[in-house]
Amino acid sequence: MTHSATVTQSKTQTHPRPFYLRWQTLLAGGCLSLAALFTAINSPLLAQWERELQTLFFELRGPRVAPDDIVILAIDDESLSQVEHYRSDPVQYADLEPIQQWPWQREAYAIVIERLLAAGAKSVSLDIILSTDSAYGPADDDRLIQVLDKYGDRVTLAMLYNESQTRQGTMFQPTLPLDKFQQTGIHLGNINFPLEADGRIHRQGHTYFEELARSPLVTNFGDDSAAPLSAQQSFAQATLTAAQVPMPQARGDGIQFHGPVKTFEHIPFWYVLDSDPWENYLDSGAALQDKIVLIGSTSEVHQDFHNVPFAQSAGYPLKMPGVEILANDIATLQAGAAIQTLIPHSGWRAVFTLAVGTGFLLLLVRRDRTLYRLIWTAVAGVSWLAISFVGFTAFGVFLPIAGVTIALFTTGGCYSVASLISEQMRKQRFRQTLAQYATSPIVQEIISQEEDFQDLLEARQAEVVGTILAARYQVQAVLGAGGFSETYTAADTQRPGNPLCVVKRLRILSDDPKSHQLAHRLFVAEAQTLERLGHHNQIPRLLAHFQTGVSFYLVEELIEGNMLKEELSSRHPKSAAWVMNFLLDILPVVEFVHQQGVIHRDIKPSNLIRRAGDGRLVLIDFGSVKELPNQLAETEPHITSTIGIGTKGYMPSEQSAGMPRFSSDLYAIGITAIEALTGISPYKLQYDDRGDVIWQYCVPDLHPTLAAVISKMVRYDFSQRYDSATAVLAALREIPVTLPDTALIRDQVAIEMSPQGTEDDDDCWDEPTGYLPTDWAADTEQDSRVG
Repeated sequence: MTHSATVTQSKTQTHPRPFYLRWQTLLAGGCLSLAALFTAINSPLLAQWERELQTLFFELRGPRVAPDDIVILAIDDESLSQVEHYRSDPVQYADLEPIQQWPWQREAYAIVIERLLAAGAKSVSLDIILSTDSAYGPADDDRLIQVLDKYGDRVTLAMLYNESQTRQGTMFQPTLPLDKFQQTGIHLGNINFPLEADGRIHRQGHTYFEELARSPLVTNFGDDSAAPLSAQQSFAQATLTAAQVPMPQARGDGIQFHGPVKTFEHIPFWYVLDSDPWENYLDSGAALQDKIVLIGSTSEVHQDFHNVPFAQSAGYPLKMPGVEILANDIATLQAGAAIQTLIPHSGWRAVFTLAVGTGFLLLLVRRDRTLYRLIWTAVAGVSWLAISFVGFTAFGVFLPIAGVTIALFTTGGCYSVASLISEQMRKQRFRQTLAQYATSPIVQEIISQEEDFQDLLEARQAEVVGTILAARYQVQAVLGAGGFSETYTAADTQRPGNPLCVVKRLRILSDDPKSHQLAHRLFVAEAQTLERLGHHNQIPRLLAHFQTGVSFYLVEELIEGNMLKEELSSRHPKSAAWVMNFLLDILPVVEFVHQQGVIHRDIKPSNLIRRAGDGRLVLIDFGSVKELPNQLAETEPHITSTIGIGTKGYMPSEQSAGMPRFSSDLYAIGITAIEALTGISPYKLQYDDRGDVIWQYCVPDLHPTLAAVISKMVRYDFSQRYDSATAVLAALREIPVTLPDTALIRDQVAIEMSPQGTEDDDDCWDEPTGYLPTDWAADTEQDSRVG
């Protein structure tokens, strides 16, 4: 049975808190604020993650082709091993005499610089510190000075800042080439790079001077032999100046690394020194014409290797030699392609993080399920990473990656966890409520879909089963329950054989003594009505009624058989003869009920039992238990009640409005007949503009008179229906339909209830009205064999 009631009670209403005051939102906001705070103070851990993500972006992007006008003349292992050739034949390999041992003679650099620049190279940059006199004597230095005097304006020599600790603080002292080399007109370039929080080099060399000038630990830059910081150049700047290559305006300061080790062209140093490869492999220098040539070590013995993107990672395990880092810096500066950090200031990054996180939090508040919030959190975090990656690869900018991503994940995670906790708390309260009505049909439907609640029905069964009521009726099982009532099967211990019966319990929840007095009077009156109705063979007999405390009990006859609902559950359309038998069997019962002045108000397949033995339909579940709580509610002060007892689909409009009539029961019987003929659930029937059911197209071969009788039974306007069951029976008896006997019906029911009898029938669903075969789960009432 279904209770439909709208109750308005004059009391103070409680309004839910605004979303920004809910504890879930406050917790998520706290997580967001914490992420913004870490961004504002430029947390070392956050800065490290930021740089590691930037390294990952480089590697996801992959190597790019390096510019072909930058060449590395590598002091590699191959060049260092040429001493073996020289020692084996000093005459044949006389060109290799300057590199017979490390450090090499200055003459070797002089020969190479002269050959390269004479062959048309743009410039030569030497990534070697020449800060001391040559070990081979003054003549060796003089040989290099001669070359530098001639080509010095196209040559860059390296300088380096070294850190030392003194009592006065940290001292940064430059290591410069010999003064006699500087006087030749060469360019000086600093080869220091600032190290980032992840221990890698990311920024260009010229930013080292900016870091040096800003450092609060620095108290001295050494002696006065070095130019002021503002006048010094990085190695890349000095190299491009020497090559007379214009440097575009820089928009950022990040090195655009082209790839891992040997992305730039490497030529062994000895190829230029030895005449044979110089002439044959390098075409007497023509291969290096218009090139910027960098001379530096790539040999492992010199240990000039550093961590950068494309180094010391799973995909790129090798560290990068210093000379190749310089090549990337020069290429970046030459192309004006420096990576830009879009929001460099930590304070503004924190504001940006807070803004993005707040917008995301507002989005989460609009989602009503924790799973959706978790999905949105993952989508938001991954999307921001994707947007940042696109910004890096397409536009050469670094967005605030780590701070915003962490803010999104922590905000979404905190809100989702808080929501999950809140849902568990609500679920626990819901569980406690369900536990009170665990045997209600609707509650059982909820329980059946939630594994966590499966134990509630068993707990309620265990609580009630075995209880002896009125020192006579021992409860065997709980059959069903509603908001005010429960139904049990019980053994009558005072009758021979302890036969089973049905006990209905009604509980009055009000504390008002007047309500209990009224309830008792109404209960007795209803019991008397049921006593009169039980005299019919197709209505369960009332065996007893009694009161215990605040509960009232009805004891009724137990009807053995199958519910009509089970017969119709296969959705197979029934024959006209079956429907005629149904109508002629149930209408006399309803006629009798109406003659007693009673309207059943809840006729439906689950309240009709085909009795075992004779196959006759028995009408169960009369209105005493349904109506009594509603009558009590109408007596409460300050309450307005609109009562509509019945089941949606089988209940006509006037009954929904709380004004049932005898024809309301006829409407329910007619809907059940239509359900049997069409195989369509009442919840899926269509209606025309007047509110009348559209159904006859599904049964085109139905006898017109029978169709007309059923249609008149289910008119929307009750004044157009039959006014009594007697009138319907009179109309039906005019229809020439041969009826099957009850034994045949029982056999047919047994077949249809078997597994082979559950095939879908598409006779009506193939019509162009939109009906499709679906599982029928509209009626959620508890199946029971009770009266």
